[in-house]
Amino acid sequence: MSMEKQVKTSPKDFFLWVAAIAALYVSVVSMVTLLFQYIDKLLGDPLTYFYDPYSGAIRMAIASLIIIFPVYVWFTRMLNKDIRINPEKKDLWVRRWVLVLTLFIAGLTMVVDLIVLINAFLGGEALTAAFVLKVLTVLIVAGGAFMYYLKDIRGDWEKKEKQSVMIGYVVAALVLITIVSGFFIIGSPQEQRELRFDQEKVSGLQDIQYQVTNYWQQKGALPANLEALEDPLTGFSLPKDPQTNEGDQYVYKYRVVSNASRTFELCAVFNRESPAGVSTVNRYYYPGDAGGEYWKHDAGEKCFERTVDPDKFPPIKEALIR
Repeated sequence: MSMEKQVKTSPKDFFLWVAAIAALYVSVVSMVTLLFQYIDKLLGDPLTYFYDPYSGAIRMAIASLIIIFPVYVWFTRMLNKDIRINPEKKDLWVRRWVLVLTLFIAGLTMVVDLIVLINAFLGGEALTAAFVLKVLTVLIVAGGAFMYYLKDIRGDWEKKEKQSVMIGYVVAALVLITIVSGFFIIGSPQEQRELRFDQEKVSGLQDIQYQVTNYWQQKGALPANLEALEDPLTGFSLPKDPQTNEGDQYVYKYRVVSNASRTFELCAVFNRESPAGVSTVNRYYYPGDAGGEYWKHDAGEKCFERTVDPDKFPPIKEALIR
């Protein structure tokens, strides 16, 4: 009877190998995603129509790497140590399958990556720095995984344990540097929290702006103060500042600039300047807010002057007569 038939795969072996490879795939995808986000953040892309100024993709990729990559390293070291103690386990069918599958996926990824590059070049597309860096990122990450597991399936790491450990340290250092770099790009968790507070403040101002416009259409005049907008019949109540309601500096402010010209101001105190890359299209659509840099702000108090256009938003009575 051959050695291959004598080697049996225990449930422990099966789940360890599957878990290790699953952790590898998640780590690789998170690493590539993180690097792509860094490239977009630093170099930008004029063809990117939507950009997340609050770095949701970066935060998710960092969180995945912080949790999943150490799991992958731990499983890999455990499995390699087990094979050194029990050399026959290198012939486990589950090990052969996951390694060959990983080689296939990594090789296919590199081929597709190069096809995309050549196709873009032949199509006359501008090979921007961001595009080339993304292609290189995929090529290097997929190529590194391919070479590592090609040597693994050949049994090189059983003979070169020190080299295997050294590669592990190098990869771990690169992952750590990539994670730490993210905090310099997106800022600390406190900074992200302050940006989200600012985002909610803009949303509150947009709510108020809509209600002021609606009030003018209903009554033909601007409200004297914010309290005039509250209406139990419509269910509208003034939005509260999400950060704190203590002290005048954190309360939404409203001022009528001119009743004759239907001009008013809305003010709020912001923690930080609007993040770079924030879309000029507002987060929510309200009349008159379809586009433009209408809600960009610096840190501190910022007032936005608005004028109701009677041609676009005629009083309800006039609209009915027409």
